[in-house]
Amino acid sequence: QVQLVESGGGLVQPGGSLRLSCTASGMTIDDFNTYSMAWYRQTPEKREQVARITSGGIATYADSVTGRTTIQRDNAKNTMYLEMNSLKLEDTAVYTCNARSEWVIVDYWGQGTQVNVSS
Repeated sequence: QVQLVESGGGLVQPGGSLRLSCTASGMTIDDFNTYSMAWYRQTPEKREQVARITSGGIATYADSVTGRTTIQRDNAKNTMYLEMNSLKLEDTAVYTCNARSEWVIVDYWGQGTQVNVSS
């Protein structure tokens, strides 16, 4: 069974930084390299895609985070990362990892990790 497990959430002060990770299990390295990976975030008000990185390493970012966010993947570890700095109160959300096949109609989702930006 494929599982996506996020880590790195928690309480961060405004202006601080965080590093989230998402590791896929139940998936070979070759399989992992056929998926684009993304981070979504959910608040009571909205849901948005924060960033996505294709299997080929092409990254896109939401306007709200561009310039202060980097998405990376380590294919040898079946792991994807999100680094954010200059955190704002509005970055508070549940951040969820997504794996989307680039060959078949398959999506996998993690359970989510809470990020609270507060002083």
